[in-house]
Amino acid sequence: MSADQATKHVAVIGGGLVGALNACFMAKRGFKVDLFEKREDIRTMDVVRGRSINLALSVRGREALREVGLEEVVIKEGIKMYGRMIHGGDGSLNEIYYGRKDQYIMSVDRRKLNEVLLTAAEKYRNVQMHFEQKLVRCDIKTGDLEFKSKSGQTNKMCVDLIIGNDGAFSAVRQQMMKDTLLNYEQTYIPHGYMELCIPPNSLGEFNMGVNYLHIWPRNEFMMIALPNQDKSFTATLFMPFDIFNNISTVEEAMVFFREKFPDSIPLIGEEAIRETFRKNKALPMVSIKCSPYHVGGKTVIMGDAAHAMVPFYGQGMNAGFEDCIVFNDKLNEHNDDFDAALKAYTEYRKPDAQAINDLAMYNYVEMRKSVNSKMFLLRKKLDNFLYMLFPNRWVPLYTMVSFSRTRYHECIKRREWQDKMLTKSLNVGCVVLGLSFVFFGRHMLTKQGSLLMTLTEDIAGNFKSMLSA
Repeated sequence: MSADQATKHVAVIGGGLVGALNACFMAKRGFKVDLFEKREDIRTMDVVRGRSINLALSVRGREALREVGLEEVVIKEGIKMYGRMIHGGDGSLNEIYYGRKDQYIMSVDRRKLNEVLLTAAEKYRNVQMHFEQKLVRCDIKTGDLEFKSKSGQTNKMCVDLIIGNDGAFSAVRQQMMKDTLLNYEQTYIPHGYMELCIPPNSLGEFNMGVNYLHIWPRNEFMMIALPNQDKSFTATLFMPFDIFNNISTVEEAMVFFREKFPDSIPLIGEEAIRETFRKNKALPMVSIKCSPYHVGGKTVIMGDAAHAMVPFYGQGMNAGFEDCIVFNDKLNEHNDDFDAALKAYTEYRKPDAQAINDLAMYNYVEMRKSVNSKMFLLRKKLDNFLYMLFPNRWVPLYTMVSFSRTRYHECIKRREWQDKMLTKSLNVGCVVLGLSFVFFGRHMLTKQGSLLMTLTEDIAGNFKSMLSA
């Protein structure tokens, strides 16, 4: 650690997943780090309120954890999921592997992961943790900060770098919007979510196959379930608010479940379904895009503060963790010059963050609707077959996103190329088939007459037009 590094002072705003991990990255570089969180220390809380949708840890997140020595600690508490288990309306089950049979993502507990990251950050001597500290003033150009505690005491400091990891409704980003020309786009999708629990069975074991992400796809909406270490599943119902709002009584909720998810009722329990709808309302989901992610060499935002996304690709946490890797790489490239590193970070990360935002929206349609389609299943098998034959040339979209660190925007480009190749191949196949009919028609002309000749020439003409197009 150089003397210059030791003098650099970084404030991480937000003690959630990405903020705690970022504190580890910055501390590892030798910077003086102060982490501020407006909530209590979750390690001391009996109940943590807020989002509890289970997290799916994949390659990008695992690599970030590996760089700060936490990968093994986290994955030993996770549960492997090799694919999707599709629950049909008739109670049928159909498994769809994510990729090769040895590839998996991991179901991890949000709270436990956050606790692991906070404890790891706290172990660095150059890290100070501050809980129940609300940001009340933030000068994004000078680094001046002011916080107020629950008791009303103020805490002021001036730092070399402010890192906003304070979530989708980031106070740091709001200040950037006031003081700079920051482009901002926020979208609430017309679907909400409600969580339920599938408890262990009477023997204390999992009630369903454990190594899957379970999906009940119903075209307009769906329910999913991820396994937990305590042998339960966290189930989440995603549905348009219009449908949620039409369920006004617990009896209507039961009618809905009997019609749409009958096989889930014995798993969740009738009383649990009634209680959930009696006490809870559907919660919203927001998608956020903005740019740039930095102001000069003083302020940068990452994670949900920069690119909150809907949860349908399981990449929100993974993308946030990858932000930490990318920023760390840019600091390496620019020898800890914050002005140069922050600019490089925005330029590099923007196309990828916006791409995964779009992919997350797309995957909702795939999960609730496309998995019911025979064409989707055929394409999935074809992708996996070509991947087996040409592993370096043809990589399925899901594999690129979840099992590699291929840049998100490159994943989309490669998928588009694959679609074009398949379309061209299909067209060529149609032409070959058409020419075969033409040949057969001419050969049989003397027996079948001029009508067959006319028909086959029309087919040939149509296929010729298709090929030229």
